[in-house]
Amino acid sequence: MGCGSCSSGGCSTKSGSEEKSSCSGCSGGACNVLSSSDWLGDVLDWAGDPYRDLVEMRFKAGRKEFFLNKTGNRLYTGDAVMLETGSGYHLGFVSLQGEMARLQLRKKAPKTNLDDLKGIIRIATEKDFTRYEEARNRELPALYKAREIVHELKLPMKVSDVEFQADGSKASFFYSADERIDFRELIKLLGSEFRIRVDMRQISLRQEAGRIGGIGTCGRELCCSTWLTDFKGVATSAARYQNLSLNPTKLSGQCGRLKCCLNYELETYLHELKDIPKVERDLQTQKGNARLQKTDIFRKLMWFAYGGDDSNWYQVDIERVNHILEQNKKGQKPAALTEEEEISQIEAESEVKNEDLIALDKKYSKNKKKKKRSPAASGPPREGGAPPQQRRNPPPPKN
Repeated sequence: MGCGSCSSGGCSTKSGSEEKSSCSGCSGGACNVLSSSDWLGDVLDWAGDPYRDLVEMRFKAGRKEFFLNKTGNRLYTGDAVMLETGSGYHLGFVSLQGEMARLQLRKKAPKTNLDDLKGIIRIATEKDFTRYEEARNRELPALYKAREIVHELKLPMKVSDVEFQADGSKASFFYSADERIDFRELIKLLGSEFRIRVDMRQISLRQEAGRIGGIGTCGRELCCSTWLTDFKGVATSAARYQNLSLNPTKLSGQCGRLKCCLNYELETYLHELKDIPKVERDLQTQKGNARLQKTDIFRKLMWFAYGGDDSNWYQVDIERVNHILEQNKKGQKPAALTEEEEISQIEAESEVKNEDLIALDKKYSKNKKKKKRSPAASGPPREGGAPPQQRRNPPPPKN
């Protein structure tokens, strides 16, 4: 029988040789929520291994806990079983067992004593599934009613989810709040309303978003509701290191906190930033002061603009930037930002100097020619040379 609440449109799984009448991969109605691959599931027969009967169980919204297999039967991933809870019985699905469960237990709760874990009673039957579905059908109305009561009591808290136990004797109300809440009156009202034992569990905003689920800005399901289990703190410096705009609306997730994905590539950016020079002030050149506009961390390129001219950006590699910074420390100023610009500027200055030299040469050559002509016309006779010809008086006019 398929699961009607699956987002994939229904599914069915097989456990061993029997096909289960519930979606064992759904863990309470959401397929592939915090799913894991038990690739050591068949390696269970270790002689005298204390973790041989350790099983990780999955519940609604990906909640997981550890139990011991006291049935003596071989279990498979996806099997639905009935569990001890201390206040009744609940239905869960096998997620991991044996060696993989031991590794998860060492990661999540290393100080756990195996003797303190509760056990698996038996494999779930059709009657157990029927009671489980009846309990789940009570969750949504209970959630709306609990929110109404919280609003009437004016408590500064938000009830985000309700999980009923499979036997219908207990319900866990998950809420988030910024401060300590006195909900003793709330528990009395909820208990009298639903005739059950009430358990109030406070969760963080990230855990709340994981339980509710949704679609992120990337177009995929939220990481916290599909695979992410460890919620680490995210600082605004992670966005600065990645050259992201510090816009709260773009950097915040559905939980209202900074997106967890800001930490995914942070180590790579920090490793690449070691080669990027720190430009704390404008670069000084003979053409003017240049201000940093943008940095491409992986291509090792930086863009600068002179003065207040933000429309014209100049691309400079990090080696050239380091060279200019060293010159500025020594009190020197390069001709321009880029080497090409500096070479063209030097060539332009050399052309101007050449034109001035050519003009001076022409002027000097003209003056030299004039000086050579003047002594031949009116100067004293040269030694051993013929005297200059004297002009004759013109003859008088004839009458």
